[in-house]
Amino acid sequence: MHVELITIIVAEYDAAIRFFVDVLGFDLVEDVPSTTNDGRPKRWVVVRPPGARTGILLAQADGERQSAAVGDQVAGRVGFFLRVDDFDSAYAHMTAAGVEFLTQPRDEAYGRVAVFRDIAGNKWDLLGPSSPNEG
Repeated sequence: MHVELITIIVAEYDAAIRFFVDVLGFDLVEDVPSTTNDGRPKRWVVVRPPGARTGILLAQADGERQSAAVGDQVAGRVGFFLRVDDFDSAYAHMTAAGVEFLTQPRDEAYGRVAVFRDIAGNKWDLLGPSSPNEG
């Protein structure tokens, strides 16, 4: 058993794809036409970190309620966690790409961490191994 997909509500498909693929380095797994439950056109867009089993369904907001949830899917908490093997390289790449970091990198018992916002405004932890200086 595993979690196959989680959904992140976004304002616009293409900008979200560019963020997750070009900035975070995820793979674009699917981008196909689909329809809403009431028959209106939409897209089925799935991105996933390389080698991961769990993907993210990027769902373009449809209506007021969903639009209000963009960037606040977990009520302001850090709700997503991206673990990388090389924290410093990922942090440098993301910073150069204009990702908004809300905290400076710091070392915790579980590794190196910095909080950033995704294209929709949701908070994520960028996680990596502890700094070589720590120990």
